[in-house]
Amino acid sequence: MATNLTDKPVDKGKVPPRTLRPAGGGPADVGANLRQRRLAQGLSLEALAGLSGVSRAMLGQIETGKSTPTVTLIWKVATALGVPVSALIEKPRSSAFVVLPRANARVIAASGGGFTLRAFAASGIEQRAEFYEMRVASGHRETISPYPPGLRATLALAAGTLEVGLEAQPAARIEAGDAILFEADVAHTYCNPGVLTAIAYLVIAPARNGNGALLP
Repeated sequence: MATNLTDKPVDKGKVPPRTLRPAGGGPADVGANLRQRRLAQGLSLEALAGLSGVSRAMLGQIETGKSTPTVTLIWKVATALGVPVSALIEKPRSSAFVVLPRANARVIAASGGGFTLRAFAASGIEQRAEFYEMRVASGHRETISPYPPGLRATLALAAGTLEVGLEAQPAARIEAGDAILFEADVAHTYCNPGVLTAIAYLVIAPARNGNGALLP
């Protein structure tokens, strides 16, 4: 994005701080870049405020496009993030990575916490599959409604024991280190017969053949 530096009219000898404005005259779209860079480093608004000396409120206003930052302010934030100023004022790009802190995790809980899914997803980041950390409490059984047609599940068990059942079929028992693939577009059940919480990683994605092509 082409960016010009413009000043307001000088009054009584006072020179106002320069603000970043694109060629069209509106405020520069630095909000998306700032949020992307901050999340990529796993920083909260409070943490970045402490590093840059810019208030949390001001950072929040910049990210939401409610405030037009001055050159000095952008320089402080860029220095705190360890990036050039141009990285904050150029056209937003897809991030190479985004950190998902456990403290900010999106957790779906059912049955009083006996069954939980932690979603590995971030706002604005397109993903072709759903990826979850799944936990099933000792002795708990959870039935999951069918996903939309054509979706398959890949589940890898990291800890504990788990029994996976599909509708009327006999359940398959897996132990830590095992994995199971199954059709997710039918009702399925997870049961933990062990004494430890079962921890697994679940991916839900469109069915593909061995070469990676989508199946009809």
